[in-house]
Amino acid sequence: MKAKVIKSLLLVEDNLGDARLLRDMFNEAGSPVTEMTHVESLGEAERHLAARAVDVILLDLGLPDAQGMGAVRRAQAAAPRVPLVVLTGLDDESLAAQALQEGAQDYLVKGQIEARVLLRALRNAIERKVMEEALFVEKERAHVTLRCIGDAVVCTDLAGKLTFLNVVAENLTGWSWQEALGKAMTQVCRILNAKNREAIGNPMEIRSGPHRGGPLPSSCILVRRDGFEIPIEDSVAPIHDRQGKTTGAVIVFRDVSEARAMALEIIHSAEHDFLTGLPNRTLLNDRVNQSVALSLRHSNKGAVLFLDLDGFKHINDSLGHPVGDKVLQSIATRLVACLRGSDTVSRQGGDEFVVLLSELQQPEDAAATAKRMLQAVSEAHLIDNHDLHITTSIGVSIFPDDGLDAETLIKNADTAMYQAKENGRHSYQFFKPAMNARAVERQSIEESLRRALERNEFALDYQPKINLRTGEITGAEALLRWTHPVRGPVSPAQFIPVAEDCGLIQPIGNWVLREACRQTRAWEDAGLRLATIAVNVSAIELRSESFLDGVFAILANTGLRPSALELELTESVLMRHVESTETILQALREKGVKLAVDDFGTGYSSLSYLRKLSVDTLKIDQSFVRQITAVPQETTIVAAVIGMGRNLKLRVVAEGVETVEELAFLQAQGCDEAQGYYFSRPVAPEPFAKLLQTGVPRAALGPFAPDRLAQETVPVRPS
Repeated sequence: MKAKVIKSLLLVEDNLGDARLLRDMFNEAGSPVTEMTHVESLGEAERHLAARAVDVILLDLGLPDAQGMGAVRRAQAAAPRVPLVVLTGLDDESLAAQALQEGAQDYLVKGQIEARVLLRALRNAIERKVMEEALFVEKERAHVTLRCIGDAVVCTDLAGKLTFLNVVAENLTGWSWQEALGKAMTQVCRILNAKNREAIGNPMEIRSGPHRGGPLPSSCILVRRDGFEIPIEDSVAPIHDRQGKTTGAVIVFRDVSEARAMALEIIHSAEHDFLTGLPNRTLLNDRVNQSVALSLRHSNKGAVLFLDLDGFKHINDSLGHPVGDKVLQSIATRLVACLRGSDTVSRQGGDEFVVLLSELQQPEDAAATAKRMLQAVSEAHLIDNHDLHITTSIGVSIFPDDGLDAETLIKNADTAMYQAKENGRHSYQFFKPAMNARAVERQSIEESLRRALERNEFALDYQPKINLRTGEITGAEALLRWTHPVRGPVSPAQFIPVAEDCGLIQPIGNWVLREACRQTRAWEDAGLRLATIAVNVSAIELRSESFLDGVFAILANTGLRPSALELELTESVLMRHVESTETILQALREKGVKLAVDDFGTGYSSLSYLRKLSVDTLKIDQSFVRQITAVPQETTIVAAVIGMGRNLKLRVVAEGVETVEELAFLQAQGCDEAQGYYFSRPVAPEPFAKLLQTGVPRAALGPFAPDRLAQETVPVRPS
């Protein structure tokens, strides 16, 4: 199902520090919040809500003019149809639980809020509120339907002989009034007590006196003429003549089949996911807690499995949410088929599922189930003539070892699931206590990243690109470096994935692009001109609506000529939404910006797509360059890429060149350029400026120069 876009959010928080931290989270790329309004008191919030509508309210329970349940009630009175998520301190979780009983959709504990958890809580709060509203509408419809159902009316004389049936009674009993006239009530309207299946005789005799009326026993069943049984509600009242003498009785009853079915449906809807029909979070938590209690009593084990689909967003984005919904339904069916009748599959929302395995003999039983689910999910899903392939990552927590309540077990399984994703996806991982430490470490990195830009902790190193025909420096690649004030240097492999997950990659990428362009223009002003400066671009940056405007604005502000900028994108980024990507690439090319396919050969691009894309350069991934010396018989890929680049009139650059043998092979194959430790490690701007002035030492160029020139240098060629 398509997640609701949060167009406007009202934050009611008197602590400016907390408000600023939340605003920073919402302003990051990937956040669904279009507009966030911050007020410091409930009075301000009430005035804002009276004037404007919002999608969700984030409410602190300790405000200057309202606290605790008073704040919750006032917020709900001001905006009864708006989902409410409350903020509380670590020592106020019982208060937050009361807020949930008062109608809040969720609560978050200050100091423990993560961007991913915050956004998930808001989306789920809105989804639950929508479900509540839909459930309310359904209840109203049920009530109207019940009021409009025509009642059956049957009249008898004192002896219990039928004297009248209306049309509804005819339909319910299967008797026409002509046939029923004069027959015994017990023959035409056979009514049984559902509890003991005993027949109810003459209604007038049941009422403890001829002048008393009222309902018959609850849970009655009407046995129709054809033997079909209908649950009914009925009542009986005496009929009097003018003198007040009882002459008979009137029995009014109605078919309550639909009403009882509706009641059961409402109960079911309150505990089940509306899309898949699986138990929802409320029902799952109850079952987990019950299962934990039984495991402690019987000294056995159980497991909670947290599943997150790999690549589901790509299906939603490319084929649409209706197809995505059908995929979720197909996966739900397969997961249920993998389990025993005593187990539970729950959909938590989005593409997340949680599975409860009760009464396990050993943890290995959970592993066997996880393997079955991995296999079941990965098999092709035929949806609307699409043969769709998707995988899942699974985290497993075991109880009672890893927790004694649903919240802890699900949280630990969630943590293990993220470890499974980091290990390559399409796998399962058991929870280990050390994972919590890694989760804390990751959160620490995220928090430090949020302050890194404003504290000027980032820097760029530059690695030269060498023309393999002339030995000259023709360009450079800008590489991001982060020096933490306490940790020291942090590897990009460690912090870049965190930046992408938490939405910081866009402002960081914007800084990298601006700094690389500024530095290149500064070199040019000093007479040190580069043909191109290469900057890597992530998928998140490329998908941003402001990407093109941002690139052109940076070029204009720094004064760098567009032809000096080369943007590097991986194959996987380019192949995602090829048509829309090509539109962006063409716009960049029209302005003169160069484009390169980074890590070529590791993705899934095809030659037909590559010919359609407006790119200038192919960069051979260093893993293939390494094969030149490590596995000489496997050099055909490098030779093929170089030949393909030549045929497509693309410049070919080899990455990660480290040996003279690799250099010689690339030159023999006609590769255009190379970069790597063989020529120079990435260096800071000042050492790189010296390289531009003096050139790369001839001794490092090997095959370029005669022996007698071994100690000379090759200067930068002006361009």
